[in-house]
Amino acid sequence: MSKIRIGIAGYGNLGKGVELALMQNPDMELAGIFTRRDPASLKPMTEGAKVYSLDDAEKHVNDVDVMILCGGSATDLPVQGPKLARLFNTIDSFDTHAKIPEHFANVDKAAKETNHVSVISVGWDPGLFSLNRLFGTCFLPDGKDYTFWGKGVSQGHSDAIRRIEGVADGKQYTIPVPEAIDAVRSGKNPELTTRQKHTRECFVVAKEGADKAKIEQEIKTMPNYFADYDTTVHFISQEELDRDHSGIPHGGFVIRSGQTGKNGETKHIIEYSLKLGSNPEFTSSVLVAYARAAARLAAEKSFGCKTVFDIAPAYLSPKSGEELRKTML
Repeated sequence: MSKIRIGIAGYGNLGKGVELALMQNPDMELAGIFTRRDPASLKPMTEGAKVYSLDDAEKHVNDVDVMILCGGSATDLPVQGPKLARLFNTIDSFDTHAKIPEHFANVDKAAKETNHVSVISVGWDPGLFSLNRLFGTCFLPDGKDYTFWGKGVSQGHSDAIRRIEGVADGKQYTIPVPEAIDAVRSGKNPELTTRQKHTRECFVVAKEGADKAKIEQEIKTMPNYFADYDTTVHFISQEELDRDHSGIPHGGFVIRSGQTGKNGETKHIIEYSLKLGSNPEFTSSVLVAYARAAARLAAEKSFGCKTVFDIAPAYLSPKSGEELRKTML
């Protein structure tokens, strides 16, 4: 059986993570890396890997089975998603929750126009956590679900900080409020506002002469990212950022607190958690599994945009249905 040929669009942390993940999936191969930088400046980890300009992607439509989009959600994916969905089967990790319906509609239209499959918002949240929220509401319809992220580095939020005028570099940590988690785990089913569940902490390297007060204000008032949270901004040097904040850990919890019985007398807690040593490497591993599903859906001519809600778990695995039933069911 021929291998699934994977293209990588964007070679930042996520793109490099996809390249590493492909090394662990023998039914796939790297067809090429597509970059907005000078292709000659990239040094892939895969021996013999081909690097192309992203502007030349259209020339390689017959060489790629699935293109994994590794750009940022703030400005890259809203443009690249529909554009590349017209050329390839695609996967992306669009994570601006409030704009997912709009992104879905744009990508769905593009993919259907040219008979492609595009899976959006793949990763651990949105993605795996989305599935667990869905499971929780289905299994315990009388209850509430809660999602906590961190402590960890958010790639999307960090990217949003770095795009602010005057910012040279930056990292953002999402931090759950311990008292909120304890109240949920105790089964109290508290009503929690966004601000009560998490805080955000930013470490920013400002460019020389930049207006730090303006940068801080722009961060704290940024809609969909920081405006609804208690946010702390620290200005530090590049050396401090490199020394103390070089890792990209993350994780979190999805908790469903519910009850069954005639009068709701039986209490239940469902909890799913992740503790990730590298946010981009784990997210990339999820993207690669869903690329396998996209290839299968394309073979079945199930075109258009999909989310994790639409894809059977068996499509993620290289094992056959018979093997899955024998070893995992």
